Amino acid sequence: MTEDKGILIRNIYYMLAYAFQELRQNNYAEIEGERFDDIYDLFAEILTRGISYQLKQGLYREYVARNESMQTVKGKIDVNGTIVQRMRNSQKIACNYDELSENNTYNQILVTTASILIRHSDVKKEKKSQLKKLMLFFQNVQPIDIHSIRWNTLRFDRNNRNYRMLLYICYFIISEWLMTTDEGRFKLREFSDEHMCRLFEKFVLEYYKKHHPELKPCAAQIDWNIEKEQSTTNILPIMQTDILLTMSERTLIIDTKYYSHSMQKQYDKTTIHSNNLYQILTYVTEFDEDHKGKVDGMLLYAKTQEEIVPDGQLKRKDGNYIFFRTLDLNTDFDSIRRRLDNFVMKEI
Repeated sequence: MTEDKGILIRNIYYMLAYAFQELRQNNYAEIEGERFDDIYDLFAEILTRGISYQLKQGLYREYVARNESMQTVKGKIDVNGTIVQRMRNSQKIACNYDELSENNTYNQILVTTASILIRHSDVKKEKKSQLKKLMLFFQNVQPIDIHSIRWNTLRFDRNNRNYRMLLYICYFIISEWLMTTDEGRFKLREFSDEHMCRLFEKFVLEYYKKHHPELKPCAAQIDWNIEKEQSTTNILPIMQTDILLTMSERTLIIDTKYYSHSMQKQYDKTTIHSNNLYQILTYVTEFDEDHKGKVDGMLLYAKTQEEIVPDGQLKRKDGNYIFFRTLDLNTDFDSIRRRLDNFVMKEI
């Protein structure tokens, strides 16, 4: 997406640092001063430091159900299992019990992701060696089938909250792998726009939360501006904003976009993606219930190498503005910060 990958990767670190405040603390701080030639090399460094820190704190353990035949009772007696033991002339008692174990989904994902990075050609040998040494402490943890991971069921509390950022990066890495049918091995794709879009969205929201709390940044849902008592359908889609900012009586709804091609071409004319425009228009008109023109929208694109990029604005007859803005991630972070500040200070 950019020519100077080194700058882009540095900014990916900054984006992650805003999305996950852990990267600005503890043993992650030194990463900011390093240079990375590949995003997976950056991920390997973050995982190495994160796993090292977690080992010092102690790996997360959770109760795992066990069934075992033993001389004394532990937990609850498994009656059917005990009968089987007696039929075998064994005096052992079959028991069901729960045991705290490191061999749980959270640690299994870390082990599997580390294995992927160790085999990845773009990760430096030094970092591979560091990961291999760390894996010696995971001998009781088994790898997990990446297709069986149910990411939406993972829950974080005070006992495992340090895993949140690490597993977010693991998700990025694992979801980029595909199973090849001919060789039966994993092959890594290029880092996708889909995952960068999610990171871009979270970064912009967290940036405004940190530097402009007066704007009350949030990712709010918008209600449909309909007469609910006279409406007979409940199948309308949810309108989930990326970023919603409020100052005094004015509101700005920002929808972030990260595409390889931020514009579309129809009939030899370069235009905004129609679906993007329809989406932000719907958000604005539905949120502006009284049609006072106090709600504006912005499509915020990550800059590509295209000659024409989104820039400009339109004003609806109700008074609402729709802004088209582009953020260049292939520049120093101070420029990115100034641009983000200008977006809201000028528009709101």
